[in-house]
Amino acid sequence: MSESWTFVCATDALLPGEMKTAFDETTGAGIVVFNLDGDLYALEDLCSHEEFELSSGGFDPGNATVECVLHGAKFDIRDGRALCAPAYTPVAKFPVKMEQGGIWARDDRD
Repeated sequence: MSESWTFVCATDALLPGEMKTAFDETTGAGIVVFNLDGDLYALEDLCSHEEFELSSGGFDPGNATVECVLHGAKFDIRDGRALCAPAYTPVAKFPVKMEQGGIWARDDRD
């Protein structure tokens, strides 16, 4: 578990409908942060089906989903749950916050 927060980007650099990535140096986890109509969500940047970066795929703000470009698995960005095959396991959800003009996230898994 990472005790320190990872800087993702400035608050004005992540507009609604966009996503940004960061890397938690403590745990080695990739993080992808989504802006869904002003609400921020952070997931591990790794498809649970084939261990491929989710950030390479498409973010659909209308459905609050991200689709893995490799095999088409979709995940709900709000909680990380898998929505269709070939993924059946959720993606880890991480805490995210806005502070000091920036967006921060961290891998809080034990």
